[in-house]
Amino acid sequence: MKIENPILKGFNADPSIICVRDTYNIATSTFEWFPGVQIHESKDLINWQLITHPLNRVSLLNMKGNRDSAGIWAPDLSYADGKFWLVYTDVKVTEGAFKDCTNYLTIAEDIRGPWSEPIRLNGVGFDASLFHDDDGRKYLVQMEWDHREYHHPFNGIKLTEYSMEKQCLLPETSKIIYRGTEVKLTEGPHIYKLFGSYYLFCAEGGTTYSHQEVVARSDKLFGPYEKQPEVFLTAFDSPDNPLQKCGHGSLVETPDGEWYFAHLTGRPWHHPQESSHDPRGWCTLGRETAIQKVVWDEEKWPHIIGGKQGSIFVEAPKDTKEYLYERNVQMIEDFDEKQLNLHFQTLRVPFTKKMGSLTEKPGHLRLFGQGSLTNEHDVSLVARRWQAFEFEASTKVNYQPTTFQQMAGLTNYYNTQHWSMIQITWNEENGRVIEVTENNSGNFKSFLKERAIPVPEDVEAVYFKTIVRKSTYTYAYSFDGKKWEELPFKLDAAILSDDYVNQTMGGFFTGAFVGLAILIILATDNQQTLIILFIKRGREKAGLHQAIRTDREK
Repeated sequence: MKIENPILKGFNADPSIICVRDTYNIATSTFEWFPGVQIHESKDLINWQLITHPLNRVSLLNMKGNRDSAGIWAPDLSYADGKFWLVYTDVKVTEGAFKDCTNYLTIAEDIRGPWSEPIRLNGVGFDASLFHDDDGRKYLVQMEWDHREYHHPFNGIKLTEYSMEKQCLLPETSKIIYRGTEVKLTEGPHIYKLFGSYYLFCAEGGTTYSHQEVVARSDKLFGPYEKQPEVFLTAFDSPDNPLQKCGHGSLVETPDGEWYFAHLTGRPWHHPQESSHDPRGWCTLGRETAIQKVVWDEEKWPHIIGGKQGSIFVEAPKDTKEYLYERNVQMIEDFDEKQLNLHFQTLRVPFTKKMGSLTEKPGHLRLFGQGSLTNEHDVSLVARRWQAFEFEASTKVNYQPTTFQQMAGLTNYYNTQHWSMIQITWNEENGRVIEVTENNSGNFKSFLKERAIPVPEDVEAVYFKTIVRKSTYTYAYSFDGKKWEELPFKLDAAILSDDYVNQTMGGFFTGAFVGLAILIILATDNQQTLIILFIKRGREKAGLHQAIRTDREK
């Protein structure tokens, strides 16, 4: 049997993998999206299901005002002493000399929770992980950030003992144990005790096309560490490999003693007029998670089977019995529960009564207008990841704006400076109209302007659809849900990619989302405006429809 990569499609970066008895779990970064940390489950390493977001309350994660691509960086999931341990970093500053961040620890007996109130650890650097030694002692492993302009900011890997009794770090034990290679930007550390030695796995080269994973080992926990002669994982020198940006990951042993490495990857595409090598391409699905099989040589160094660049198809563990979950891409969202589906997230803060309601009218999502999509504090947006290069997403919007400063509809969103939206809004000539807008590197554009499409007075609600076709996407509308009018302009999907955002911003770590939003600019308390979003499936329940076609199905 074969594993097909990526195993977690669409924005699932910095995987931390564990195996407890017969079950595998992977924790991945969520950055400014709430709730924090995605945890997927698998029984066979082939099929995966999203099961929980552990950081689901403000006492565990408060990101209001966090910058784009700040928030949760590189969570670490481990299992010891009959408990699950989760170390996570909340980053507040993403650009400039400083990386203000705080590392926390939370613990649970069941991976689905509840998770304990957080234990504050430190803020000397991000990408922290917890190492559980054989003697029961525990240590925090992390990169250390150096803000001094005459030093490299990635100062090395720091190790600090954690006191179970005091529930805090022991700073007097701190030591830099590894400086990395000349590639630098050493981060994402994990320590494993194997074959009588301590193995340190680290990411290097930055999380772009020069990304890589390296290995070092020592007979002593605090070093010195000997570097593996060759790079363990990278696609930097393999520009035609379908998996790029390979690096930052973690190691896992199967119950039968086989080894796998879950790692970050990206799948770039190119415009027809572009070279396939320069630029490397545009990763609209963000940084995803892949997995490779590992073998150990006679000197006990690890190697990726199939080559260090990583492979799409990987041999599954021997005697694997495939375990199929129910369809794990939610195709229809009926909004008939009291909480949002696991696949939906909000920006920075939880979905509360201030943002909207799922109970006022069962089978509907009601959103209350707040700030614009450039707002880092108060915005009403409910969205989910792009997980395929080609898909369609549609909804039905009931909205009655009274000013051009009010708008609601369907959005494709990367961050506050990179998004587009088809919306019901208002203008002085025709009243309620349909418009399409785009924010590209902070430059705002209206596509229809004076040609904005009037909504007939007898039409209560409007259907919206986005049609994504890898390098471009379009918008369409319908007044009856049957006859669709596709608007005659194509938007460049590259604008919603890590690689495009990286040209102008230091925070480029997420991926494209599709979702539902309402904006009220300069609203006052007595202008509280609402939006009801729904679509009817024949005579069945109301809900949001997302017909996602995977690459295999299309």
